[in-house]
Amino acid sequence: MATTTPDTYPSNTALYLDPGLVESVDYARRYRRHGLFDDGLAEKCGVPKTTIIAPHGGGIEFGTSELCLAIAGYHPATLAVTPGTGGTYDYWMFEGLRAENNGELHVTSTNCDDGVARSLCAGALNVLALHGFDAAQAGLPDDAQTVLVGGRNDVLKGHLLGEFEKADLDAIDAVDHEALNGDEATNITNRTQLGMGGHLEITGPLRSAMFDDDSRPQRAHTTTKVFWDFVAACRNALARLEAGQEIL
Repeated sequence: MATTTPDTYPSNTALYLDPGLVESVDYARRYRRHGLFDDGLAEKCGVPKTTIIAPHGGGIEFGTSELCLAIAGYHPATLAVTPGTGGTYDYWMFEGLRAENNGELHVTSTNCDDGVARSLCAGALNVLALHGFDAAQAGLPDDAQTVLVGGRNDVLKGHLLGEFEKADLDAIDAVDHEALNGDEATNITNRTQLGMGGHLEITGPLRSAMFDDDSRPQRAHTTTKVFWDFVAACRNALARLEAGQEIL
């Protein structure tokens, strides 16, 4: 997300080293990396191709943690694998846990140097990042329920735009929104094996529509049809992308 004020911390490392912050009180890091085992016999295990990330989850850009988990294939309330959705993806998120002032914990995606995030993204062909933004930053009405679709992977962008259209979700190509399009080579979503990923910026009204109660304690338990339509659109787009990426 593009902010109108400079970040308090120039990197995740600087944030983690601040003695005034306490992990699990001020912030949290959650991730899942799926294990792989191949002992050389005829049956081969599948190699994960995609990682889902939410660099500004929790109270920083509300709703992105829940989306990250669900798109990765896990119910945001229980972490159970969502039935009937197919495979699961690796994921990583950084979350603000404070009752207020979580914006102080925002580290812009081009400065993300969390070791797990960098490792997961560097080992993946694809990354999809979830972000939140204020509609006014893109010249949209305050009540716009819109997602901007960016990142350097144009094939994934095309799939996402198509799937959002099918789901009747308002989606805009972020190419003309320089501060929001996530096309920097140093953006954590583009630090993949292919040097490109997907970057979604979601307005507050659209994120609010995804929950009957968008407060931190209740979001994961009150997901709406809009939430699951958005999740399905993302997963369908990723499935289409992966179908053309054979790993021998």
